[in-house]
Amino acid sequence: MLRIHAYDLDRLVSVASDVPAVAAAPAPSDMSAPITSDLATSGLATPVPAKPPVVWYDLVSPTSEEERAVGECLGITVPTMDEMEDIELSARLYQEDGAEFMTMTVLTRPDAGTPRKVPVTFIVKGQVLVTVRYAEPRPFDAFMARARKPNGTGLHCSYGELIMTGLIEAIIDRMADTLERLGTEIDQISQEVFSTKAAKANAKTRDLQDLIREVGQKGEFITVVRESLVSVSRVVAYYAALDGVDRKLTKELRQRLKLLQRDATSLGDHSAFLSGKINFLLDATLGLINLEQNQIIKIFSVASVVFLPPTLVASIYGMNFANQPELQWTYGYHMAIAMMIVSMALPYLYFKRKGWL
Repeated sequence: MLRIHAYDLDRLVSVASDVPAVAAAPAPSDMSAPITSDLATSGLATPVPAKPPVVWYDLVSPTSEEERAVGECLGITVPTMDEMEDIELSARLYQEDGAEFMTMTVLTRPDAGTPRKVPVTFIVKGQVLVTVRYAEPRPFDAFMARARKPNGTGLHCSYGELIMTGLIEAIIDRMADTLERLGTEIDQISQEVFSTKAAKANAKTRDLQDLIREVGQKGEFITVVRESLVSVSRVVAYYAALDGVDRKLTKELRQRLKLLQRDATSLGDHSAFLSGKINFLLDATLGLINLEQNQIIKIFSVASVVFLPPTLVASIYGMNFANQPELQWTYGYHMAIAMMIVSMALPYLYFKRKGWL
């Protein structure tokens, strides 16, 4: 799918995305005021306003024909899905045909509990931005919804570089919300781990095992977010390094790149904090499970010690020797039972006094 956006006065507007029209359209390079016809300048006819300049080609799961059309229109080679998934830095950040190619890893479906990492490529050629993606992350929809509103929405979309920084800002804001939600969920898990409410040992052990599984899922989630943040930081740092080398960045763009770098760094620090908290909760949960298991083993050990003396008494008087004197006692049975009870009570009281039970 090919979506074409132009900048009209103070907002983005959609343009017909027929592939033949795209292939024939010239690459916009001048963001000056609309040009009128010669008849309009001579005053012989009503001025005909020029079409708003195209500033953004958005390729969403594009076909080969759409990739070729946009490439011929701008004089570039649009990377394929396999090329976008290449993890080498030289394959993700490079210059070619007078354009900058930057591929970052973007987080999708964070609210569904099964986050995915998808590559998104930004191509800046002159005043035009080309984005190539095979998923539809929410930051793109949120940015387009704001950019299409007129009259001072706070978004500057007059050329491709500003659109790119606006999209990256929306991606960072989305990850900030995700980390905030993860922090709240981790706090809830912490309260469950260190809860003091009484519970049966086997039930509590099952609860802790479920918490371990949940902690592991949160840890994997944070890992995906951190990878995406590292990718975003690389792209922003790479483009900021172009200032004064291959192209001159405007003061506004330079300032926005600095803010994006600072936001990405702060979020990276926060994700590292949450990752450390996850590791602490995992160690604490495993320790509590070991304590519960040791408590069960201790109960069995004490029980075996308590029942050892009466077992000895029963073994002695269970021997059927002919000359065993106690066999003829009238109250021999009662005496044996009393001895077994006393031999059980004494170790139990001793362990209770020592605080081992």
